[in-house]
Amino acid sequence: MALEHTPICDFGWKAPAFSLPSTDGKTYTFEDVKGENGTLIMFICNHCPYVVGILDRLQSEMAALQDMGIGVAAISANDANDYPADSFENMGLVAVREAFSFPYLYDETQTVAKAYDAICTPDFFGFDANGGLQYRGRLDDAGKNPKSSVNRRELFVAMKQVVATGRGPEIQTPSMGCSIKWK
Repeated sequence: MALEHTPICDFGWKAPAFSLPSTDGKTYTFEDVKGENGTLIMFICNHCPYVVGILDRLQSEMAALQDMGIGVAAISANDANDYPADSFENMGLVAVREAFSFPYLYDETQTVAKAYDAICTPDFFGFDANGGLQYRGRLDDAGKNPKSSVNRRELFVAMKQVVATGRGPEIQTPSMGCSIKWK
């Protein structure tokens, strides 16, 4: 498992379009998931210990963003042939078990992950209402460790700022996780 860190936020970079199948049986585009006040696209997978470590709080954090009018979608782009735990079928099981309130999309060709320059799982992309990137960082400062009462909700606070001001924080801590499993 290669440990990766995401690059610094490229403020204003426009979200690439996509059309991907979801575990709920539908196909979604960026426009379908776009929220009135912004959009969060995250690259996750089923087996990465950094993703597994945040599952205890991922759904509640995404629900809080959705309550602010932010659209949310998760994308898995890992090579399921070499990593069967990340298969589309297993994605569906995770989405149901974790009660995801957002679509969990499958990027089988990895085209979307490459267009976003996704590096690791988890990798969070927070866009403003016009589809300009304003946040590229981590969920919180707990990492893959269990959440405690002193953890900072970095993604939530950043997106709240985006909703209020249209601009993400100048200082952002990169996400850290396992490398995307490229074909």
